[in-house]
Amino acid sequence: MFSKFKKLNGLMSLLILTMFVFMASCSDDTNNPTTKKESEILIEYLEGAVGGDYINVTMNNIVPASEVKTNITADPSKYFVMDIRDAATFAKGHIVGAVNVPFKDILSYFKNNDMSKYTKVYMICFSGQSAAYATGLLRLAGYNNVFSMKFGMAAWHSDFMPTWKNAVGNAAASIITQDDVAKPVKGELPTLTTGKSDAKEILNARIEQAFADGFPSVSKDVVIGNLNNYFIAAYWQLADYKDPGHLPGAPCYVPKTDLKSTENLTTLPTNKTIAIYCYTGHTAAYAAAFLKVMGYDVKSISFGGSAMFYDLMVQKNKSTWKDSDCFNYDIVK
Repeated sequence: MFSKFKKLNGLMSLLILTMFVFMASCSDDTNNPTTKKESEILIEYLEGAVGGDYINVTMNNIVPASEVKTNITADPSKYFVMDIRDAATFAKGHIVGAVNVPFKDILSYFKNNDMSKYTKVYMICFSGQSAAYATGLLRLAGYNNVFSMKFGMAAWHSDFMPTWKNAVGNAAASIITQDDVAKPVKGELPTLTTGKSDAKEILNARIEQAFADGFPSVSKDVVIGNLNNYFIAAYWQLADYKDPGHLPGAPCYVPKTDLKSTENLTTLPTNKTIAIYCYTGHTAAYAAAFLKVMGYDVKSISFGGSAMFYDLMVQKNKSTWKDSDCFNYDIVK
């Protein structure tokens, strides 16, 4: 009898010990969940309902100079013009009513002023590219009434037309190719180190850093002369990737499709500078804003294909600068 009691007592002790270990294990699982990378938290937010999946849904927000002129003439109280060129150039001529704000101060200006009272806020720069980048960052921050003006002040007045007129060219016409270049295999998202765990806080920190760093552009001469130093991404439609063609070694990333995390976002390298280009540099600047916020080392090739194989783009009737794009509207000095 005593022996049976002893065995039963031993079994009960073993059972209690097993339950204790199990409960402790569950407790550890609850208190120490698998930690997500900041970039994973951020992309889930940006592609979710609240973030609106901007880069893949409503990007890009480019308007012609003619729209800006029409609206500020009809009702200037509803439209705000922010000129982000340097103060000296701004003084040489600007749109009537425009407010000059340094690039690094753009986000703080939006935070400290009620910009929601305007139907549209127009971002203006020299060529339209840095304004597109700034607009992309602001759109990611939730300012959905912001637009960039195509071709910048070069489209507004002839004094500034040389910005574009002197930029177009055919520096890469002799090396352009129609070969298909496969994207790399999918990898990981970049590592972010903001120290935040909340998606909105991570996003705000990344956007603040992007504005502090300035517009990440690179000239076509630097890229063409050092093709192996960059991962080159042709950011345009597949049909145009094949005809007129693309830079050697550049895979095609189709706007509003390939930068989804479920598609080809993670085929972009995290250990090499990405040089992204489009037709005129505007759309690539929007994409660069998103990629910068996500932690990629990215640069937008200035003036896009228009600076590299302009004649081919004109022949194929692709979007590029034409002297007729300058409306020669009045400026204030």
